[in-house]
Amino acid sequence: MRANVNLFIILGCFFVLAGVAYVVWTVLYDAQNLATDPSGGAPAAQIEWVGTVGLALTAIFAFFIAFYLRRSLGAQGGTLPEDRLDANIDDGDPEVGFYSPWSWWPIVLAASAALGFLGIAAGVWITFIGVGIFLIAITGWVYEYYRGYHAH
Repeated sequence: MRANVNLFIILGCFFVLAGVAYVVWTVLYDAQNLATDPSGGAPAAQIEWVGTVGLALTAIFAFFIAFYLRRSLGAQGGTLPEDRLDANIDDGDPEVGFYSPWSWWPIVLAASAALGFLGIAAGVWITFIGVGIFLIAITGWVYEYYRGYHAH
């Protein structure tokens, strides 16, 4: 995780430099266009705010992620397998969870999501059907180990 922290710090510094370069570039470009303007007015060059704010927020976001990852690394109390040079691939392979290979409920959930998105695109009334199927499917998936052949 140390590599991730360093990567986001480098990204944050890059976006700060890109933001400064962007501000300088747009001010110089605006000043050049104002100098060649035949109207005779002499307004000052202005900063283009959309790109400036976008790059500044991207830099802040990269530093925020680096801060969070550094705090998470410190809270874990030890080194992760990704940070050790002598670690094997199996050392960083956690238990992901248990999934039922015979369950049909994920397919029904996918169908309800498809109906929901189709309802957004084609007609709102289809979304209500998708929500109803979703409620039935999520209930069935959660409680599938409480009934039938695989009941506890």
